[in-house]
Amino acid sequence: MDSQVYYILEQAEMRGFCSPLSGARPYTQAVVIAAINEILGSDNSKKLNAAEREILEQYRNSFAKPKTGIDWQRGAWYNETSIGKTDAMLSGNIGVGANVEGSGGFYSSFEERHFGAEVWLQVYLNGDIGRNFSYGFSAEGGLMKIPRKYLGEGNTYYSGFEPHGEYKNDPITVYSEPLTHFPYSYKKRWDGSVFFLDDLGYESWPNSLAGGYNLLAELTSSFLDNKLILRLGRMSRDWGTGPLGSSLALNQMARPFLGIEGEFAPLSWFSIISLTGVLEYGNTSGIKDSALTNQNVYSATMLQLRYKNYVSFDIIDSVVWPKRFELGYLVPIVSNFFYQNNVGDFDNMALTFNLKFQYPGLGNIWFSLFLDEMRVDTNWWDLDRTMTAAQMGLNIQIPFLAFSSIRLSYTIVNPYCYTHNRNSNPWFDMPMETSYTNNGVGLGYYLPPNSDELLFRFKTMPVKDLVTHLQYQMIRHGANYGSSEVDGSSLLSELDTDRRGSNPILKRFFLNDGAYQWMHIIKAGVEWNLPKLPVALYGEAGVVISYFTNIEEDANVTGSAHPYFVIDTPEYPKSTGIIFKIGVKIYPR
Repeated sequence: MDSQVYYILEQAEMRGFCSPLSGARPYTQAVVIAAINEILGSDNSKKLNAAEREILEQYRNSFAKPKTGIDWQRGAWYNETSIGKTDAMLSGNIGVGANVEGSGGFYSSFEERHFGAEVWLQVYLNGDIGRNFSYGFSAEGGLMKIPRKYLGEGNTYYSGFEPHGEYKNDPITVYSEPLTHFPYSYKKRWDGSVFFLDDLGYESWPNSLAGGYNLLAELTSSFLDNKLILRLGRMSRDWGTGPLGSSLALNQMARPFLGIEGEFAPLSWFSIISLTGVLEYGNTSGIKDSALTNQNVYSATMLQLRYKNYVSFDIIDSVVWPKRFELGYLVPIVSNFFYQNNVGDFDNMALTFNLKFQYPGLGNIWFSLFLDEMRVDTNWWDLDRTMTAAQMGLNIQIPFLAFSSIRLSYTIVNPYCYTHNRNSNPWFDMPMETSYTNNGVGLGYYLPPNSDELLFRFKTMPVKDLVTHLQYQMIRHGANYGSSEVDGSSLLSELDTDRRGSNPILKRFFLNDGAYQWMHIIKAGVEWNLPKLPVALYGEAGVVISYFTNIEEDANVTGSAHPYFVIDTPEYPKSTGIIFKIGVKIYPR
């Protein structure tokens, strides 16, 4: 999912150089090669400049079948042999790779310094079995140090919540974003837990040097000229018609999980994709206690409708449900959203709508809406139970520069969106957590609940081996700790079931109901593949300006909005940080 080929294909599709591609990523190698061949073979290929043609040919070669034997440029050994009476080919590709990264964060005029590092070594095996089946396995081991700091304590409900029935308030320990990475940009690479060198117990975060691993695998089959693809695998995914990384429903920033998925595209204007997978627990209090109430499955079905290269529309019907054999969630012929009415209100349902308009050669505009829960009445917008996320964005193609674009988008994630109450159910002896998360990380957009983001990004590939970007973000997020905590601002939050339409504290007034952190983030980055060497260098640097606003009166009591003003206190301080990272990939894939 980190390959630049996704960005390249997005740009080619935006310019009308290839047929519309599926909104379910990752793609198979065959799909990528077919798209590149279509671009290079079309009449529109005359509009490609020399650098773009070189870039496309470079990626076509990198995804092509390797030559037999050792390839020192790829860091892999490849072989194939015929099997059976049909002379079907069995191929194997064994390779290695490495990623070494250093990062740093300097705050408060360099008085506060933090340094982080990651070293990962990878070995992989993949290949084909005949014309229709492929397999892939990958294992990584690494050492890492990713510092963050303790901020304070929050609540699953809110301060002063009175327990009733099975619902009770629990404290939440709140930590900062990783101090050597830009806010909401770090995707942890390890599976499960980390292991400190002096203690091999299961821990949740490498504040000091620790080891970890990750294991990815897939078995994939493809039929009918890639119109039917079936896959069993543990991997990262990204669903939706918007740009890679913009999905509100299933985002590439989510942690990978094991799932069975199928995609069927019988017509050029219609496709259906279905996925069911087992979610993994987030380690907050050990391997047993943390997992005890995190036993969930995720199912989703996406219907895609297209009109040529001009209009795309997706509907994603998804559900997080406690483990059991629930046939209705396992097959795509029944709506998950409506099926819950037949089996009882125990699961976390969501609907996502994506709409994109595109004028090839100019750009596109898209709209996304994620519906977790909402009440439709006269004051629906002011209620916390309007648990929705929305996004609108604009992509503009820049002529005369190789694969270059400007992206402008605005995203808002309402309080309690992606969260869910712990509920007792017939299949377990205790209330189960069914938030829209995997391994403690959101499945949807990377912002936490009660946040918004204004994003501007310029990205270009001026020459064959170079990718650069310049980005500005303004992110605002309700404080999920301390004396001016705003309820519903954490993925661990739970919405009170009592008086949801009238309780003053369960109204939302973004920026006007407590303390909010404002972050202005400016950064630039570059990735350079060294010519004729299996090495890629990359780096990123920028500044983060952070401050908080607060209100004088308690909106949780009055149930009304109040003017906000900038504050600077030990609990909610101002800060300016300079952040950088540099890294090297050996045998990048």
